Amino acid sequence: MLKKIVLGSALLVSSLFSGDINIAVAANVSYAIDNLKKEFNKLYPNTNVKVTLGSSGKLTAQIKNGAPYDLFMAANMKYPQALYKDDLAVTKPLVYAQGSLAFLSTKKIDFSKGIELLKQKDIRKIAIANPKTAPYGTASVEAMKNAKIYEEIKNKFVFAESISQTVAYSVTAADIGFIAKSSLFSDKMSKYKQGVNWYSVDTKLYTPINQGIVILKKAQNNSEVKAFYSFILSKKAKKIFEEFGYLVP
Repeated sequence: MLKKIVLGSALLVSSLFSGDINIAVAANVSYAIDNLKKEFNKLYPNTNVKVTLGSSGKLTAQIKNGAPYDLFMAANMKYPQALYKDDLAVTKPLVYAQGSLAFLSTKKIDFSKGIELLKQKDIRKIAIANPKTAPYGTASVEAMKNAKIYEEIKNKFVFAESISQTVAYSVTAADIGFIAKSSLFSDKMSKYKQGVNWYSVDTKLYTPINQGIVILKKAQNNSEVKAFYSFILSKKAKKIFEEFGYLVP
């Protein structure tokens, strides 16, 4: 009898969680999001998580213009805080992961000089995400200014609109680039080797990139969205973020 009751309860929960949820996700999370969805669907197999990727600035603009997203995973805290202030988000922004920077080049690079290597004459173009719209671009500029090399090398910059585009520029249009470390953990990036093609940027040079999550007003009564929100803040999700090069709070 007890087994029947448990089975009946499980079926009831499964039937309650059987819809689509639409989430807006910062481009840097594109490499980890599939693993996060798979782990979530082990718990809620009938919930279809639809993902829209983009820069945090552009996704925020879409949300302000009425885009039908239920949840927002941003690349920093500024944008979800603005949505919360404008009453477009119903949960106070919380940090779900901390992003970190890495250098990437198709060339074999001597990383022993650290960020100073960007001053070398053979480094003619440096890919960087637009610091006006992309938090990773802001962090990249901060790192160079703190290292006191920004003014000397700023004429080398090739600007990209998102961190994912920065990865593309780093391996095509530039000699080296500042990228999200998380992007290096996708299968297609496995050919680039640590210490040869990529290297972590010293975290002492920039403020940790606190990435924020909020439930949006459209979904304030949606139990499936709340379940996904709770999952992203769970230990299981944090483990996945760590596997993709993030720091976790």
